[in-house]
Amino acid sequence: MPVIDKYEPGMFCWIELATNDAAAAKSFYTSVFGWKINDIPIPDGSVYTMLQVDGHDLGALYENKEHPPAWNSYVNVTSADESAQRAQENGGTVVAQAFDVMDVGRMAVIADPAGASLCLWQAGRHIGATIRGDFNTLCWNELMTPDIEGAREFYKTLFGWSLKVSPEYTEIDLDGKGIGGMMHITPEMQGMPRAWTPYICVSDADACVEKIKSSGGKVYMGPHEIPNVGRFAVCADPQGAMFNIINPSGM
Repeated sequence: MPVIDKYEPGMFCWIELATNDAAAAKSFYTSVFGWKINDIPIPDGSVYTMLQVDGHDLGALYENKEHPPAWNSYVNVTSADESAQRAQENGGTVVAQAFDVMDVGRMAVIADPAGASLCLWQAGRHIGATIRGDFNTLCWNELMTPDIEGAREFYKTLFGWSLKVSPEYTEIDLDGKGIGGMMHITPEMQGMPRAWTPYICVSDADACVEKIKSSGGKVYMGPHEIPNVGRFAVCADPQGAMFNIINPSGM
């Protein structure tokens, strides 16, 4: 897989786990996906852990005991300030105003009108993941929302995404390439969090599910086969952060 050196505006560029137990999270994810870790001390005295495959960054994790564990998804933007303002003007909320992350970039955190949060990333020295779409790396991001119509309009306006809408699913396209999707939380799915969740590409979904279970994680759904798409499962780590896995058709 070629090394990535640039992202187009509107592209998912990074995933980041905020967890209440960093040591346990490192143990779980290195066991399940074979990720290598690179702990980086930061000025406030904490540690930011880069997650790597073949020496390339795919995401990160850090410890935060103030909020429930969750994976955060980042979208590349030209201006974090302008994108955050546009999100607010279109009914979203600015959770964290744009701020500089040393010299690596500038970011903001927003929530869409239904409450799902998303991070905006204006690259500086750090573009985000330098590898994706390969085994054990990010390959898709998916929104679960109780307001699918509102989400389509909000994100299309915010990022200029093209949407392929069907009764079951909304696929997000950027420059003719599928990069993610949106699903409506139906009454039968009540309890599902309104959130963006990453998909990790795996070579064998069934074997990965067994590894997740044996490592203390949970599997809420699957593995299931979607014809011409792949075999996937909805999962969570031992601390409760949700993520999905998929073995895409043809890989």
